[in-house]
Amino acid sequence: MDGLRGYEAVSVELSRRFAASLGLHSTDASALLAILDAEERGESLSPARLSERIGLTSGATSSLLNRLEEAGHIERSRVHSDRRVVTLHSTPDVQKIAGAFFEPLQGHVDAMMNAYPDELLQQFEAFLGDLRSTMDAYMQDLSAADRV
Repeated sequence: MDGLRGYEAVSVELSRRFAASLGLHSTDASALLAILDAEERGESLSPARLSERIGLTSGATSSLLNRLEEAGHIERSRVHSDRRVVTLHSTPDVQKIAGAFFEPLQGHVDAMMNAYPDELLQQFEAFLGDLRSTMDAYMQDLSAADRV
């Protein structure tokens, strides 16, 4: 767990530096990274789902999205058959900026991972999936307790 906490600390610092490179508050950058991540996984992200992921109220998320949209980092669209559904998308400009910031790291990570056998990496991926599921279940327990 110490290693995972250390990884998290470095990840938070990377997010802070990415935010600084764009002149954004760290919360705005976290939201932007969540949008970029969802796009990379081929998922659509709504403002409500983003709000859950970054732990903000719907009003605070709306203000955050307004700032990101005004800065030209995101766009909101209603391409779903139900026109009430809003999805969030990063702009090509911010995708280039994020790529320039994170691609060098990806090269280092790829080189590091090449030192490990595929079987071990698959086990580690399974471990991380199980760890996340366990933590998600605990978060749901906490949410249920908050409602009581």
